Order: sequence, then structure tokens, then C-alpha cells
Amino acid sequence: MEDSDIIHHIGELADEERRLEEAHADADQGLNEDELERLERLQVTLDQLWDLLRQRRALRRAGRDPDEAEERAANTVEQYWQ
Repeated sequence: MEDSDIIHHIGELADEERRLEEAHADADQGLNEDELERLERLQVTLDQLWDLLRQRRALRRAGRDPDEAEERAANTVEQYWQ
């Protein structure tokens, strides 16, 4: 996967996340259970993609092959300090 593919996928998921949040921004009722689960999955996947992109960039700067980067598990990227 190329950096541009990762960035494109991040954009698509971020748009979906924004649509989900905006759909209920002015409503009295919040997100339903399915929407909350989808939002959580989106956020985890976004964290994983950003981490993968950072790994690829770091490898490239170090003169290594960015394809050595690997997607880390959700429980790993969710433990990072933001």
C-alpha cells in the first residue's frame, strides 16, 4: 500500500466519522448503539492508519523500505499517548 492510498483511506474514514457525528449534533437523541460501535471502530482504524503512515515515513527517512511498516494491533495503538 502506498502512502497516498493510506491518506485517501484516512480521508474517507474521517468523512464518515464526521457525518456520523454531525447527523446527531443538533438532535435531542444521540447516536444509537450501532452508530456508537461504528464510530469506535472508525476511530480505532484511523489510529491504526495514522500509525502505519508514521511508520512508513520514519522508515523512509531512515533510508529503509517503507513497505517494512506493519499495521499494529488496535490494543497497541489505542495505548499511545496523544
